[in-house]
Amino acid sequence: MTAWLAIAGGGAVGALMRYGMANMAYQLFGRSFPLGTLSVNVIGSLLIGLLYVLLVDRWALSAEWRLGLLVGVLGSFTTFSSFSLETLQLMEQSGAGPALLNVFLNVTLCLAACWLGLWFGRQYL
Repeated sequence: MTAWLAIAGGGAVGALMRYGMANMAYQLFGRSFPLGTLSVNVIGSLLIGLLYVLLVDRWALSAEWRLGLLVGVLGSFTTFSSFSLETLQLMEQSGAGPALLNVFLNVTLCLAACWLGLWFGRQYL
């Protein structure tokens, strides 16, 4: 039961973080391209790589803490479902070019950010 509560609590925190960060990006850059979702996905990918090293490889935190942070906070912070919807909306509104660019940037930058988080965590933490 404590694992469920850890995930739920972390999920609430991650959802609020996602909302705040995405809104900040949209206020700064507008809504013509889904930079809010892209930034959340890249930062979330970096953090999950880094935190995985810390929580699993370096620190002996309980399963509840790991689940709360990785599944709860970061699971609700990153927004792949939003990415999917926004990509299809870009396709409908602007054509294949912007939609494919969004897919390429999200996949490439998020994989690179996750690798960077793993590498940094293993090298320096």
